Amino acid sequence: MKPSYWNKGINYLSNKDKVLKKLIKTYKKEHLNLNNNYFHSLINSVIGQQISVSAAHSIKNKFFSIKKNITPLNVSKIKTNDLRKCGLSRQKILYIRNISKYFLENKSFIKNIEKYSEEEIFNSLIQIKGVGKWTIHMFLMFSYGSSNIFPIGDLGFLKAISKLYNLKLPISERKLKYLNKKWSPYSSQATWYLWRSLDPIPVNY
Repeated sequence: MKPSYWNKGINYLSNKDKVLKKLIKTYKKEHLNLNNNYFHSLINSVIGQQISVSAAHSIKNKFFSIKKNITPLNVSKIKTNDLRKCGLSRQKILYIRNISKYFLENKSFIKNIEKYSEEEIFNSLIQIKGVGKWTIHMFLMFSYGSSNIFPIGDLGFLKAISKLYNLKLPISERKLKYLNKKWSPYSSQATWYLWRSLDPIPVNY
């Protein structure tokens, strides 16, 4: 599902940034896809930690083919060896089990998550071992639908900025603040287009 802000963001970013205007034209038929399954989205974000988009895509396909319907309850029952066969590390298996436990113990919060602010969601999810700032940013972008996430901890994001704006790594804090302000309130959308310029397949969580 396309985010509700997407079309407004296209006009805004095209007028603000020549680099993004070109990317928007290049990928005019594509857009960020929101995942309305919060459990799946958070697991996808954990799978995607510190690996390439193509590697994450392969592992996700294998993981979600283990059972017909992946739920917090049945994930907790999947054998560790079956999870390892998907390409998941020992740590990521632990993190996924932690997420499953969280969803089972916080059903009311998850059911009413749209009523909470981004800050409240962050403060709740950060309590899950294995779920850090980057993982929550991905969840907010790809599931909650936040329009203004600027993930400075994402190496692909920084690499794309360096490549497209001719800036040396590491990029200065001053320059990052400038870009964040320039793209706001559609930094999530700008980020997605920057990622798209690097990868053969669109990023999805």
